[in-house]
Amino acid sequence: MSVDLEFAIRHSGRAGKDLTRRDVARVLLAVPTGQALVSMPDLKRELLAVGNPLSAAFWESAKTTLARIESGLATVGDVQRWLESTGTEPILLTRSYFVWPDEGERGPVATEMYARLVEHLESLLAIGVIDPDLLAAGDPAAREAYEELQERWLATSLPDGRVPSAVVSDEQDEELFAAWDEEEAFALGELRRSMADLPAPPLPVEDLRAAAGRLRRTLVRPGFPGNVLRACAGLDEAALPAEDEDLWLAVAAGITAPISDLPDEEDAARFFDLDGELSHEDSVLASLCAINHADWLAAVTALARYGPGVLASPERIARFIADSEENDGEADSLEDLEATEMLFTAVTPLWAHLGIVDKAEVLTPLGWWGLPKALERAWSPE
Repeated sequence: MSVDLEFAIRHSGRAGKDLTRRDVARVLLAVPTGQALVSMPDLKRELLAVGNPLSAAFWESAKTTLARIESGLATVGDVQRWLESTGTEPILLTRSYFVWPDEGERGPVATEMYARLVEHLESLLAIGVIDPDLLAAGDPAAREAYEELQERWLATSLPDGRVPSAVVSDEQDEELFAAWDEEEAFALGELRRSMADLPAPPLPVEDLRAAAGRLRRTLVRPGFPGNVLRACAGLDEAALPAEDEDLWLAVAAGITAPISDLPDEEDAARFFDLDGELSHEDSVLASLCAINHADWLAAVTALARYGPGVLASPERIARFIADSEENDGEADSLEDLEATEMLFTAVTPLWAHLGIVDKAEVLTPLGWWGLPKALERAWSPE
């Protein structure tokens, strides 16, 4: 494949005289790096012939970046930064933590807004508001101004009233929720299939009453674990469910699928502070949210099959998951096992507060009865 002007025109959908630096950069990145480097002088001459020479700074930055890619020295971030230095490429991650979806994962709204932003940047470049040569040279002031004008566009209402950053985020949320609901529905079906082969465990009435009593006292106390358990279940300490079974299952289900964040801590920026440390409560909630449906399904199914008396430590649960039919069948690496074990170290102390496991991390009759019910509750649409 020859990286010539004809190829660039087909790739970008523009006439040769209208090709932008972004168009040419994307063309050069669309083929093997060695081929792009060899073809670049001819492409440069062809663009000059049609009255679109671009600039020496652009061609030098292209040569440098492609050479670094070819030698294995360029990171993905380096390449993205170079693409953004063309002056019309949207910044992938803004200072306000807005992230554009990958090109192949953009929905209709994100695709439209991305194209609108490119058009807006092209109009600013045409009147000299954006200086791509300064961007290519890594000028800090030019980069800051480039970031600022994009932040401003993303947060400004369009003529039809839509705010670009908001509608793109809403579309991503809808897609995420739809995918999550689909995964949850599949997991619920697999849980019911697995439990159908097992005898229904008896309800240990006295154990449930005692556990619910302890839980009611824990939930009204400040600090851990009451604050985390309330957040998991989405409960207001002033209005706890009256029935012991309803309360217990709500909290047990919440551990599997946390409903809310800790109160008064809605500033998501703290999770992006790489130099800071999360609180213990935040770390616990983050671990609970990181456990996927398949791992919950494998863990609870295994415990239900073994019944009361089985060890339910994080190490044992990690092994249950690695050996399960829900796993892909490939032997987990030591790192995978350790990662799973680490996530479940946030689970077993909370289970202990509910009486699901005892002090020795052994599954109790209450846990045997309640874990499958809690999982079904967590995954049921109602």
